[in-house]
Amino acid sequence: MTQGARRTVGQVAAVIVLAVAVAGFLSVAAVRHGFFDLQVYRGALVWWVHEGGEIYDYLKPGTQYGFTYPPFAALVMLPMAYLSWHAAIVVSVAAGVVTSAVLIWWLLDPVSRRAGWTRWFAFAVALCLVAAFEPMRETINFGQVNTLLLFLVAVDLLRLLPGGSRWAGIGIGLATAIKLTPGIFIVYLLVTGRWRAAVTASGTATAATVLAAALFPDASREFWTSALWNTGRVGELAFVSNQSLRGVVARLDPESPSTLAWLLLVAVTLVLWAWRSRVAASVGDEATGLALTGAVMCLVSPVTWVHHLVWLLPGLLLLVDRGMAAPPGGRRRRVLLACATIGYAFLTSRIVWAWEKDFTGLDGFLFGNTYVWISLALLAFLPVRRAAPRSPSDPASPSDSAAVEPAGVPQLDQPDRRPPAGQRHRIGRALTVR
Repeated sequence: MTQGARRTVGQVAAVIVLAVAVAGFLSVAAVRHGFFDLQVYRGALVWWVHEGGEIYDYLKPGTQYGFTYPPFAALVMLPMAYLSWHAAIVVSVAAGVVTSAVLIWWLLDPVSRRAGWTRWFAFAVALCLVAAFEPMRETINFGQVNTLLLFLVAVDLLRLLPGGSRWAGIGIGLATAIKLTPGIFIVYLLVTGRWRAAVTASGTATAATVLAAALFPDASREFWTSALWNTGRVGELAFVSNQSLRGVVARLDPESPSTLAWLLLVAVTLVLWAWRSRVAASVGDEATGLALTGAVMCLVSPVTWVHHLVWLLPGLLLLVDRGMAAPPGGRRRRVLLACATIGYAFLTSRIVWAWEKDFTGLDGFLFGNTYVWISLALLAFLPVRRAAPRSPSDPASPSDSAAVEPAGVPQLDQPDRRPPAGQRHRIGRALTVR
């Protein structure tokens, strides 16, 4: 047997062992939610389509939970009303797995090529590890839409569709029309000077919302005037699964959480995010922009359940990317890879649930909010890609020179090589002066 064949056999064996280990871990650690959220979605749609009720009047029997997404989301999910329960489960799981696999390939493949890893092996290992990742397994077990939204935003920001910037903003607009929280990516486009994409995203979200209003006027009226403002439909703010800044404040005083304290924390967090996003955009680092905005969305949203934290996955993968790009054996590589490992370990461990019943005291504050601290750490310290040095005679923009490493292997966000509009203007002026 040749050395290459032995290596392949060893890698196959390693993947099988890891897959068995992850399956064993999931059999013990994963909570079976019975596709609870999918039951809510489908129940509301069946009630609406087949039983003549209003979709936002529906509550899952025995619970306070109802359909909380905008009417355009109901339009997207409408086929579910005509599927059997088991068929709906198959579609939900397949959509979650496929979008997750494609996202991992997009984000990991450039790292694999630069590091010289066997690409299929790195992808298989990553799939196993992501299957154990608590936000991802919770998304699948609940029947949630988080990976679909992340998929739409990533396609948009990383310019992964043919035509590049011509379509910029459409994916973000559709994600915002399905669920309001991705609307912060429209703010990201504005903060980083991508005005055309921001207008496209806003126009897409508006057009989708108007379409839903034309098709379902009663449902649209009820959502925008009533259901949207009924916070009791989404659950208890102090519940330990709410890993947002609002959740932290609510757990400090569940009876009377301070809205002022929460708003102050949100304001400081948004200032930090805007500054770091502009720094990333200045070198064309849209992958870091995606990760930073995903983290801040989880932090400032009033409700961020654990399954929403799939938005932290790009940040963890970027830590690996930046670590592998650092000199071998250097302190920077060790620190970044250690941070990625520790963050992943905590986000796989279900540690916050140990304080589900009693989140008081210093231990409750520190460990019951563990995922919030990880989101803050990614927002504050995730390294922005360094622009590669270039010759003074090279007129290329900073993002063009940074998009490719010396070995010629593209960065994660290679598809977005154009600098922000304001930066292109400054570069043009500099060339004119020359």
